[in-house]
Amino acid sequence: MPSFSARSLANLDTCHEDLQKVFFEVVQHFDCTVLCGHRGKQDQDQAYRTGKSQVRWPDGNHNKYPSNAVDVAPYPIDWEDRERFVYFGGFVLGMANAMGIGLRWGGDWSQDHDLQDQTFHDLPHFELI
Repeated sequence: MPSFSARSLANLDTCHEDLQKVFFEVVQHFDCTVLCGHRGKQDQDQAYRTGKSQVRWPDGNHNKYPSNAVDVAPYPIDWEDRERFVYFGGFVLGMANAMGIGLRWGGDWSQDHDLQDQTFHDLPHFELI
């Protein structure tokens, strides 16, 4: 059974308990790595500058503590395998829904199940709604 590395656990520990609940369940079924939970000012500014975020400090869900957002990728990470990220996103959303926890995913910001209408794709991103 997959499990989180120490780094993933440390990142997840900075997140809201509902995000922790979801991803502790997810990792039992789908190997994944937690890339980022809470982001401080320097990390958020860097994410904005490099185009990985569309919001500046302190307006991001990653900027709250505990974080209301988390970036998680299927493991091992293959940034070129979009289909795997989409499959993983659907798996996570289904798991969260079954647990009664509302999430929004960075592959379907409008939550209309149309993945073609996005102008900003952030496939590892999940946030509480």
